[in-house]
Amino acid sequence: MATLFLDASAILAALDLDDELHEAAKALLANPDVTLATLDLARYEVANVAVRAWRSPDRLLPLLEAIDRIADDGGITLCTSTLLTRAAELAEQHAISVYHAAYAAASLKAGARLVSCDARDLIGKGLASSPADLPAPGSPSCSHGSRGHVARQQ
Repeated sequence: MATLFLDASAILAALDLDDELHEAAKALLANPDVTLATLDLARYEVANVAVRAWRSPDRLLPLLEAIDRIADDGGITLCTSTLLTRAAELAEQHAISVYHAAYAAASLKAGARLVSCDARDLIGKGLASSPADLPAPGSPSCSHGSRGHVARQQ
């Protein structure tokens, strides 16, 4: 497995003990056999969820630290005009938000597999894989990422 591109929902699940995909997402962030990347939009999305949905601003720092580790691993893709134009096309084609489509466009640009916990808009439309559907760490279908792993703290 080469680079995996994570959307905000996969990062959030890794730190949300109540998320049904928590264990799979947590294992993914700690897997030394993959290189992880994400979109710059992820910082805003995780901040919004921590502050507005979870009403737990104290949970924001660990989320941002996870994104910083991803930045050091596979990198952060910036939302450029070209990327957002492609995202708008994908949004129209799949009847999804431009936010969701931006992750799909970025993963396509990177040649990476998109990983999301969004069953309706991304997984269900064949644009992403669930963390639960990925090979377990150390399985034969995984190959070591070029920049190592993203260590995760609980």
